Amino acid sequence: MQSAPSFVDNFSNFDRSRWYVSDGWSNGAHQNCIWSKDLVRLSDGVLSLSFEKRKFKDREFACAEIQTKQRYGYGVYEARMKTDSGSGLNAAFFTYIGPQDKKPWDEIDFEVLTKDPSKVQVNSYIQGKPKNGKLVDVEGGADKGFNDYGFVWEKDRLRWYVNGKLVNEVTNPDELPTNPQKIFFSLWGSDKLTNWMGAFADPGRKVTMQVKRIAFTALGQPCQFPESLACTITNSN
Repeated sequence: MQSAPSFVDNFSNFDRSRWYVSDGWSNGAHQNCIWSKDLVRLSDGVLSLSFEKRKFKDREFACAEIQTKQRYGYGVYEARMKTDSGSGLNAAFFTYIGPQDKKPWDEIDFEVLTKDPSKVQVNSYIQGKPKNGKLVDVEGGADKGFNDYGFVWEKDRLRWYVNGKLVNEVTNPDELPTNPQKIFFSLWGSDKLTNWMGAFADPGRKVTMQVKRIAFTALGQPCQFPESLACTITNSN
């Protein structure tokens, strides 16, 4: 599988050659907000993506998303981030490729449904169909401090980790993505997906997720920082 090269981004600056900032559109009617570049901010090595009540086009709320311009394949993906709380919101670190890229819909997710930030949902999509969904605990809470979320994507296996602990593993070849994907961070809301995200409630304030680091380490490449999963994982864990 082809892949862009390994990288670590500590957000000491915003690398516009790496990141595309979504602006002026939404992912569909299920989303109650429009992506706004104004809600992506960088300060003191922390990237912030926010959600707020602000009339923008046909929606009453604005929200934030960034995505890489390049596509990445097998390797170790890891992010250090902190979410907020609030019913009807989704704070996500994930990879995705789909029809707008002239590819099948493949996806690998960490999604904090902030109605309950004590947990994070891990799952994947294969040919647009959800697979391997599982809610796992985030010790101390996703909203109380920065936590490390990572997954290891190999040809015959996919593993998710929270703070270095293995929380889910898939080896069924029919449930493994096969297409290089872009890396995303997003914070958005919905007043339609209530069974999943909870009933949306106007938080009455700006809600923010923060990211301190994102890294991709291609399989077989040396680990890039001491805390990296790539330094410690083995075939057995």
